[in-house]
Amino acid sequence: QVQLVESGGGLVQPGASLRLSCAASGSAFNIYAVGWYRQAPGKQRELVAAISSADKTMYTDSVKGRFTISRDNFNNRVYLQMNSLKPEDTAVYYCNADILLFKVVSGTGGDYWGQGTQVTVSS
Repeated sequence: QVQLVESGGGLVQPGASLRLSCAASGSAFNIYAVGWYRQAPGKQRELVAAISSADKTMYTDSVKGRFTISRDNFNNRVYLQMNSLKPEDTAVYYCNADILLFKVVSGTGGDYWGQGTQVTVSS
């Protein structure tokens, strides 16, 4: 089993950058696929980015070219570097993990979730 804890959110102005971190428990973290989801008030949860155990990445179109997902398996962490932030990026961001990549990228998510970290982009 995996426990996930997100950090790094905050209040920033449009155009700023943030780096979110997902800290995972367990020594077998390297075999998990990990995704970042976000949910804005009144909006549906959406997958933002995902990374496989082989470091294959994917991004939703709205963040492609601005966000980068990466992983540090030795330290059991996954990061989401967010650049050129826009007000529409405002949401609670959640880390999600599963042994099966297809579950993480399904839109409903895999078995394990973090508690979320708030990202607010506003002038």
